[in-house]
Amino acid sequence: MIIMTMFIIGLLTALIGSIAGLGGGVILVPSLLFLGDHFSSFDWVTPQSIVGISLVVMIFTGMSSAISYMKHKRVDKKVGLIFLIGSVPGGIIGSWLNQFFKTDGFSLFFGVIMILVSLLFFIPRKSADSTLFHNGMYREKVVDGETFTYQMPISIGLVLSFVVGMLSGLLGIGGGSLMVPAMILLFQIPPHIATATSMFMIFFASISSSATHIFLGHVEWAYTLYFIPGAYLGGTIGAWINRRLHGQAVEWFLRVLLILIGIRLIWQGIG
Repeated sequence: MIIMTMFIIGLLTALIGSIAGLGGGVILVPSLLFLGDHFSSFDWVTPQSIVGISLVVMIFTGMSSAISYMKHKRVDKKVGLIFLIGSVPGGIIGSWLNQFFKTDGFSLFFGVIMILVSLLFFIPRKSADSTLFHNGMYREKVVDGETFTYQMPISIGLVLSFVVGMLSGLLGIGGGSLMVPAMILLFQIPPHIATATSMFMIFFASISSSATHIFLGHVEWAYTLYFIPGAYLGGTIGAWINRRLHGQAVEWFLRVLLILIGIRLIWQGIG
């Protein structure tokens, strides 16, 4: 029963995370916090072990999702690589900082971050010909026969990805819940390209962040291995569903998801 529960959690977190480009940590982390508080069979759960498990599982979520998205040419590799340059060192620092957090503060901080990110999506969108940035790396991407163009200043991308990487290592959220809104709102990258590129970035960033948690002894391997098969399968299915959704549907999915998770964690943190 416990093994099946972990498989299902891995499947659902990867499925939902892959659709929105979040990597699944925003589902897995609160799920394990809840189980750790209410079931004795999950009494091994701590904020550190949760983040360690989340980041290891996201390697496989990111792998399956990225393979699927790259096969259908939805990943902007150049943008993804720039974000990786900033997010990898940020992720290592965030992973180190995680060891100083306690459960209640961890939940409250995580919840506030989720609410703030969800609110970003309600900021009025600029028109396609009125971009926020008028210089930087010019990108042109064709998805399903439609051509999209956007620009991203490399320096801003590096700073942003460092901060997101640090929060990713600290909270075990994979960075996608912060990077996807940034790509869509700041750089006007289409939702389908943003989610696909996010999963590409999450795969590589999770490797470095999880390595830090492994070194610090935060990964409970006896339990982590049961999440991985579901996560790999869920990541593949989530990418398949994402390709069949309209861009606005992906955005609304992300908005609602982050608000619900944020409220749940804030309530847990102050309870």
